[in-house]
Amino acid sequence: MAKTETPRRIRGTQDIFGEEQRRFAHVLSTFERVRALYCFQRVDIPVFESTAVFARSLGETTDVVSKEMYTFEDRGGDSLTLRPEFTAGIARAYLTEGWQQFAPLKLTTSGPVFRYERPQKGRFRQFHQIDAEVIGAAEPAADVELLVLADQLLRELGISEGVTLQLNTLGDATTRDAWREALVAHFEAHRGELSEDSLTRLEKNPMRILDSKDPRDRPIADSAPDIDAYLTPEARAFFEAVTAGLDAAGVAWERNARLVRGLDYYRHTAFEFVTDRLGSQGTVLAGGRYDGLIGSLGGPETAGVGWAAGVERLAMLLEEPGTLVPEVTVIPESAQAELVATRLLATLRMAGLRADMPFRGNAKRRFELAAKTGSLSRLIVTAPRVGPTGLPNVGISVRANHEHEGGDHQIERVLNPLRNNFSVSSDLTAPRGSQFDAVIEPWEA
Repeated sequence: MAKTETPRRIRGTQDIFGEEQRRFAHVLSTFERVRALYCFQRVDIPVFESTAVFARSLGETTDVVSKEMYTFEDRGGDSLTLRPEFTAGIARAYLTEGWQQFAPLKLTTSGPVFRYERPQKGRFRQFHQIDAEVIGAAEPAADVELLVLADQLLRELGISEGVTLQLNTLGDATTRDAWREALVAHFEAHRGELSEDSLTRLEKNPMRILDSKDPRDRPIADSAPDIDAYLTPEARAFFEAVTAGLDAAGVAWERNARLVRGLDYYRHTAFEFVTDRLGSQGTVLAGGRYDGLIGSLGGPETAGVGWAAGVERLAMLLEEPGTLVPEVTVIPESAQAELVATRLLATLRMAGLRADMPFRGNAKRRFELAAKTGSLSRLIVTAPRVGPTGLPNVGISVRANHEHEGGDHQIERVLNPLRNNFSVSSDLTAPRGSQFDAVIEPWEA
């Protein structure tokens, strides 16, 4: 009989475990803690949407839509797409679920996103993002709020060293139209020197030529006109308000006049937090203002600004998070003590202690396993027996791990929930030699 072959993990996906998972979880837990400080509420949206949600919001000509989306037809004949990012789905929900009544909304979310691209370090086909959005606030203060949130998140993660906030303005619609016209004229004058990709962009998305990595394009892009000459007074005032807010909040930034967003619905602020610690893929968090997005999805013109960051990329920058070791390991002295141990284990966990009990092995083997995990203490439990008073009791012995400081304090932390739930008595008034022996009497099975 032929051996059944185990299916392989799909290329571009990952099984997150051990140290990698601890880093991953630390990013998410820190994000949840920091977003609560800024009074952002969490939202969860579908993993897949109608393909039109992303085609309209990301633009039919972008690489994401034309080459990278996971699009399929369901059994009802509808074209669906696994989300390649969060903003479009949140904008769709804002319109279809009636969230306009709650504007301005400060929202965060996180989860898997999907893009069919070449896997490389820190980049996968199923990867994970954290995302923050403010919808319905046209004021520069919303941009400042999001940027300060991002800055504090990176600080709380301990990865802000060597990370730089690069900032630019894309102006308002009038500014953008005038600048686009000047860029097209500039690039048309150098059409014969542009790369093939940039010739395509010139027809469909000329601003993207500014961030081309092709060596043939760089001299032309670098000599292109800056947006500052085309800023309306209103657009200039908006950008000055954002930078003044960042200065007031103590967030360092630098101007990058070549930082752009190609789609027409982007307005005003564009930004990236970048580092040289990830090689050529140096962006760790990016976003901008998208005041025209919701209108492009068929809704009323609505202000919006947001950012996203890859969890895997942030995790790569982290120091190794410490492993959470058990605070106490419960060890039944014999097979007859298993049910007693299970009851005490549940009591300790309900009291908020990290408690563990190995599934198998005699008492000696379980001691060895407790030592291997670095458990801070052990609770040894006997089987029920009849005491001198004629009442059933069980014996307990709490022993601290000598490798950790504060052994007597740890013993008390284990004893307190037992005293609160059972009648615990002992000849000792305090731990002796990092050990405390007692009985629970009466023991009611």
